[in-house]
Amino acid sequence: MASILVIDDDHAVLATIRILLEREAHDVVVTDDGRKGLDLFRTSTFDLLIVDIFMPAMDGLETMSLVHRLRPTVPVIVISGHEIRLASKHAPDFLQMATKLGAVSSIQKPFRSRDLLAAVDNCLSGNLPPH
Repeated sequence: MASILVIDDDHAVLATIRILLEREAHDVVVTDDGRKGLDLFRTSTFDLLIVDIFMPAMDGLETMSLVHRLRPTVPVIVISGHEIRLASKHAPDFLQMATKLGAVSSIQKPFRSRDLLAAVDNCLSGNLPPH
């Protein structure tokens, strides 16, 4: 199946995603740091990137941007546990921002297994929403 890189600083999320995707026969590499993820991306071939938006050192938006410079055709799914709608109506919607920057799908944590698997299947099948 596909080779998928998952970057998230939450180890429980990494373990959950790894289990879900390996059950679907995907080859999954995980890391908890955007810089390490970028290094892995530079040295290996991946069919899909799943990245958390909010991480220390290098956030998911920066990681996604650098990945797109290296291989613009690799689809990216962004995930985030931060509330999309904050108290202020002027607060940024980071999942929507990531989609505008090139992510093909965005998922709010906590997510349902079926939602993540559907997003992965859509990315890998080329059944992507228009930007």
